[in-house]
Amino acid sequence: MNQKEYKWVKENRGVLLDFCSQLKPEDFTRKLDGFGFQSVRETLLHIADCYIAWIGSFILLKTKSPITPKVEIASLNLDDIKLRFEQADVFVKELMQFTSEKMNEPIVRKIPWRETSEDISITPMKLLIHTITHEYHHKGQIVSMARQMGYVPPNTDVIGTED
Repeated sequence: MNQKEYKWVKENRGVLLDFCSQLKPEDFTRKLDGFGFQSVRETLLHIADCYIAWIGSFILLKTKSPITPKVEIASLNLDDIKLRFEQADVFVKELMQFTSEKMNEPIVRKIPWRETSEDISITPMKLLIHTITHEYHHKGQIVSMARQMGYVPPNTDVIGTED
């Protein structure tokens, strides 16, 4: 994976974030049953936090508190979440500078944001792929949430991006 492929991920995310900016504020924060994170806001934040946690905290050791505290979530708006994604993108860009050997060399350490944790062994490449597939999984949930609320979401697929 390189910056070109990750650019597609960011373009798709941009389409979704633009769509989310059109949601009524009460729909952006509406709790819906059947989803792990019950609102569009919480799900977007969870996606960004995943990048910051695994790449910024676990791999790069740039932050010790990558997960947004629950008490802060209610005060966050879409612009705040976009800033979290910008930070995630900075971490991904730094990760992309790793050599292919370093991307496939296992990192063995505790998960920094968990109080009790055993050492895990995982490669940076696997964590990068995890964060991207994780984003697309939750992006699908956001699209489903929007449909349940009566919105018609745009195509947020990679095929829709330019080369």
